[in-house]
Amino acid sequence: MAFNLLRTAQYQISATAVHNFPADEGCEVAFAGRSNAGKSSCLNVIANQKALARVSKTPGRTQMINFFALQDPLLKLVDLPGYGFAKVPGAMRADWGKNIQAFLETRQALKGLVVLMDVRRPYGELDQQMIGWAVSRGVPAHAVLTKSDKLSRNQQKQALFKTQKALPEGCTAQLFSSLKREGIPELEDKLEEWMLQTEKTPEA
Repeated sequence: MAFNLLRTAQYQISATAVHNFPADEGCEVAFAGRSNAGKSSCLNVIANQKALARVSKTPGRTQMINFFALQDPLLKLVDLPGYGFAKVPGAMRADWGKNIQAFLETRQALKGLVVLMDVRRPYGELDQQMIGWAVSRGVPAHAVLTKSDKLSRNQQKQALFKTQKALPEGCTAQLFSSLKREGIPELEDKLEEWMLQTEKTPEA
């Protein structure tokens, strides 16, 4: 079932430090991945918007933690800075790392982590670290193997199988192609599962 709330995503705020984060309430799902994993394209596709997240041919364009609110303001998507081979100064990368760590360690609203990986190079060391962190904190993690159109169907299945075998127990994985618009319903269902399981406290 298509999760129509995703179509209502709107930019809320970009944060460079903990004190800039919006109120820690409701349900947030964060998107993480290497700088060239296609994270921005994935966010734009599932929101059915061309420029919700900024897409660039230069890895590392997302330099801040970007929050996108849905029609229900207690539901948010969060775009984390890409990690890996971003062509930026080391000091800036260090700041990104601190911001991501602060977000992951402090946000009580975080209910799920989507880790995007290029299907041709899945589950690298940094991906393992991100998913390992999620597991240690009890946050569900879902691996999305992007750019699946770059491989044959048989190669796709092999990459997915190997990733599923390598993931910690309880973590899930899928194939995804922004270009071919494949894997969208599966990802929508995962986001819906995480977001709608969060019970909202009734007003007094």
